[in-house]
Amino acid sequence: MKNFIYFVFLISVSAPGCYYTTIKKEKGTKTLVEDSVSRPSALSEAEFKHCYDACEQFYENILKRSHFSGEFLVAKKGEVIYEKYAGFARFQTKEPLNPASALHLASVSKTFTAMAVLKLWEEGKLDLNEEVSAYLSGFPYPGVTIKTLLNHRSGLPNYVHVMEQFGWNSRQIASNEDVLQFLISNKNKLFAGRPDRSFQYCNTNYALLALVIEKVSGLSYPQFMHDHFFEPLGMTDSYVFTMADSSTALPSFNARSQREAFTFLDAVYGDKNIYSTARDLLKWETALSYGGMFHPATLDSAYAGYSYEKKGIRNYGLGWRMLDYPGNEKIIYHNGWWHGNNTVFARILKDSATVIILGNKYNRNIYQARKLFPVFGDYATDDEGDE
Repeated sequence: MKNFIYFVFLISVSAPGCYYTTIKKEKGTKTLVEDSVSRPSALSEAEFKHCYDACEQFYENILKRSHFSGEFLVAKKGEVIYEKYAGFARFQTKEPLNPASALHLASVSKTFTAMAVLKLWEEGKLDLNEEVSAYLSGFPYPGVTIKTLLNHRSGLPNYVHVMEQFGWNSRQIASNEDVLQFLISNKNKLFAGRPDRSFQYCNTNYALLALVIEKVSGLSYPQFMHDHFFEPLGMTDSYVFTMADSSTALPSFNARSQREAFTFLDAVYGDKNIYSTARDLLKWETALSYGGMFHPATLDSAYAGYSYEKKGIRNYGLGWRMLDYPGNEKIIYHNGWWHGNNTVFARILKDSATVIILGNKYNRNIYQARKLFPVFGDYATDDEGDE
């Protein structure tokens, strides 16, 4: 009986593997592409069980014990191994989370912004080495290029920390254009480091990149993401938050299950504000790994390290954090944290494994996702976490 139950479970969990099916062009769509990279073979039953048991133990001992509310999905070699939804979309009404519940990705949104910029670069519509002032009128920081925005080496101040400090009215909702104009009008008050001198993680970089995308493409950032990524990839539950979504977007909660307040920073996108689901992120991973959406050289540029001031395996590419191991083996990932949302999107390239955790109730244990990496290979990690 036990074996029969496991067999039934194996079929039911494997079914979502269809999210790794070939991305085919259908009538009425715009930019779908066929697979250009061969997929790895399916997991053996023994390998599946080994990975499943590790995921179950991680969920029970780390996530569940810390009152996890969110979405947890692990896949390998094109096959969903583990998928779990726990907690509530709205704690007041006890509405449960489900596979279609779109949660705020926080800084995982940066992976989409970066790849949008790289898509425009592939198409010859912008130059990564061009200064930002060539695209954003009045930008007064010489030496800051598109690439230094992407790899967080611009030296710019973080708008999240300085806008209210230097006079922004916190009762006024800020837009991306407001961030740009604030940088321009307060240049003499703000400290900016020398460009390309060191890595400094900064949300300003990606708020500006969203404006560059809009300038170059002629589309709003939300429309660009919909037209070029979400719709073609079938990411039907994904969208970029705007003020029009205020009444419908799922909120986030603090560790005591109290709703986080909306602030003047919450309308800026590019650095954050993409809402999505674990299943939709699996489609995003599929497109990146097997969908032929980007040239291999583009992905190589995205996944290359650009900051070597500190020793160790940690680095940052163009929109991606990474653990860069000897032998050119890498884990490409991004974490996120905004209000009560904690997120992890990790991709173990060599072993074709993906770990996705989206939380809508503050829970730092989500970042312990790195403890799952050794399940898929010799990937020792330190205990340092990052947003």
